[in-house]
Formats: sequence, structure tokens, C-alpha cells
Amino acid sequence: MEQFDAYYTILNEELVTATGCTEPIALAFVSAMARKVLEKDPTKIIAYCSANVVKNVKSVTIPNTNNNRGIMTAVNAGWIAGDADKELEVISIVSDEQKQRIEEISKTNLVEVVCLKDEPNLSIRIQMFSDEDEVNVTLYHTHTNITKVEKNKEILYEKSCDLDNFNASLTDRSVLNLKGIQEFATNCKLERISDLLEKQIEINMAIANEGIKNGYGACVGKTILENIPGNYSSCIAMTAAASDARMSGCQLPVMTNSGSGNQGITTSVPVIVYAQEHNIDHEKLLRALVLANLCTIHFKTGIGRLSAYCGVVCAAVASFAGIAYINDESLCVIEDLITNGLATASGMICDGAKESCASKISTALFSAMLGYEMARSKRVFKDECGIVQDCVEHTIKVVGTLGHEGMRQTDNMILDIMTKNKIAD
Repeated sequence: MEQFDAYYTILNEELVTATGCTEPIALAFVSAMARKVLEKDPTKIIAYCSANVVKNVKSVTIPNTNNNRGIMTAVNAGWIAGDADKELEVISIVSDEQKQRIEEISKTNLVEVVCLKDEPNLSIRIQMFSDEDEVNVTLYHTHTNITKVEKNKEILYEKSCDLDNFNASLTDRSVLNLKGIQEFATNCKLERISDLLEKQIEINMAIANEGIKNGYGACVGKTILENIPGNYSSCIAMTAAASDARMSGCQLPVMTNSGSGNQGITTSVPVIVYAQEHNIDHEKLLRALVLANLCTIHFKTGIGRLSAYCGVVCAAVASFAGIAYINDESLCVIEDLITNGLATASGMICDGAKESCASKISTALFSAMLGYEMARSKRVFKDECGIVQDCVEHTIKVVGTLGHEGMRQTDNMILDIMTKNKIAD
């Protein structure tokens, strides 16, 4: 079936392993590629980054860098210790000597940072110099989508890229709809994607357990587990704990969704924990993860990789759709919980990757939980209740417009505040 083939491809495109927050890791990846082409250590680097990249790199701890942060750290980690062939696991292996060198060089003026204007939300170009040689490596739209490599003005690699279409490099997402996703989750051949799903379970639960066991960030996950009882509290606590660890520089990898590790965690961990606590058949868990992952992708398609709209809202709603699938709820209940969830928490801002992302995840999940319980009781927000439309697919579409178009000025204001160019009175 042609639609099913597209769904398999979409899952393989979007479920990608990454070590560290994906924006600094994308910077490290491009930097590692530039160093590979330059074939010697640089004497000067200019890192051109879109505003959303600047925002998402500014405050997050980068793994394997002695708990350092920022664009210069990410760029230097890439060329000093990165393996470009590993893509989003580019700095998964870094020696103590390399960590020390990254830290020392990041205190120098080797790297100049330039914020790009009027470029796609996810744009990176590394310009690397050494002696008479110059290398330029450009990336657009997705975290590994290198579109051009030049050395000394000679084009070594180039691929077409529609700068106005952030989904241009991906499989056509128009095939995604909730009815099709439910049918695919129920009838797909799991052997075609089981390795991907098993890895998602293994590594996302590993970092969740690490976050609960040890004190990372503000310990949002542990706080929930210790103080907030309820049917889904452990699901929410474990998910927040995974983000506690990830945003604080934990070296464990995660399975991302739609270019985000926090979205990958939020999509999967609640479903996995719920299934484990209720002794759910393993095949049912895998099929619920198929549904949850595809729902996140569907919801995020119109928003794009980076936005002022916090993407964990989409992932949280999708995870409870997965839990509803485990509980054999009807498509109507799943649609209603999605409507309720998107109607409630949409608009929570993304002010970059950092420790408070764990709290945003818990907020989104508590909201999605409420949306699910309402739907089970046949309660749903109706057409013209705020952004709610006449059907769930139309609501999903307007959320995409809200996130991509409507929050552009919000994005600019967030960046201004974060970089202290503009202080609100």
C-alpha cells in the first residue's frame, strides 16, 4: 500500500538517535564536516546561525564538553573531537584531552558568531580558514541536511534546497491523517520498524532512569515523583526526568522525533511507562508507539523544526493518543483528546533549550492527561472555542499556522530578551 510505504519512510526519517540537544549538535556536525574538508586545524572560524539556532544553543549544556554551553563550545567541539560520519552523534566519544582543549579554545576569539537575518529558522553555515585555505559548509531545514560544501570557492557538493519550504527535503507529509495513522499502527508490519522502536524504548528509558536516579538540573522529574500522586504521575515524572538529564549535559543518547530529543522523549516515555505499569503486551506497546510517533510528526509538520511554539505540546498530546490506543479507545476519543490538548496548551513559548524544558514537558503532559480524561467522558471543546475548528484535522492545521506564522514576532522578542538587547519594563 503506497500510503503505508510513506509512513514507514517518515518514521525512519524522523526517529533519529542524537547525543545532546539537536541544535548545538547540528552546529558540531557542520563544524566537524568543515574540518574534515579543510584537512587541518583552523586559524579562524565564522559561525553563521539563524536566530532560532542561537536561541536553542545559548543556555543548554553540551555533552562531553565539561558542562559548557554556547555556540563557540559547540563549534569547537565539532572540529576538535567530532566525527562527521556519526551525524547527530558527532561528539558522542570525546577524550579528556579533547574536552580540555575544547574548553580552552572556547575562551579565545577563534570563533566569530554572526546571527543570520531573513533565513530559514534552521540555518547554519560554518566558514573555516587555515593559511590560504577556506571551507564553507551550509545546512538548512533539518539538523543533518547539508546542502553545500565548498573549498577555496570550488563546489565539492551541492543539492537543491527550497528555502521557503522547510519540509522540502522530507517525504511528502500530506499523506498523514489520524484515520490513516490509526490504521497503520494497527496493521503495519512491525518487523519493518521494530528495530527503530526497540531502540527508542531502550535509550529513552535509559536516560529517564538516569534522570530519576541522579540529580540533574532542577530535578523536575524527581519532584513530581515525590510529591504529586495520580494515575499518570510516574509517566510524567519519568519523562520530565529524562529531559532534566538531557538538558543538563547527560552523555546518554536519545531517540528524537521531528528533530527534537525532548519531543522524542515526550512522545515515547509516557507510553512506555504506562505499558510497563499495566503489563501491556509488547506488540501493543510497539503499535502504540507507532501511533504516538506519527501523531507528533503530523502535528509538527505545519510548525516546522524550530519555532516560538514549544513542540512538546504536540508530543505530549501524541503520547496520550498512544496511551488511549493501548486502552483500545475509539478513533473518536483519540480525536477528541487531541482537540482538547491542542486547544489548551498551544502557545506555550519555546525560549530555547535549557533546564526548564523539563517543567514545560510536565505542564504539557498534565494538560494532555486532562484532555484524555475529558474525552473519555465524552467532553470535548467545540468548533469556535478559541482556535478549535470544525474537525480535528483542521485544528491541527491551524496550530501549524499559529506555530509557524503567528509566533514569528514572539520569536524575535524572545531572542531579544535572551540576548539582553531589549529588556521588558
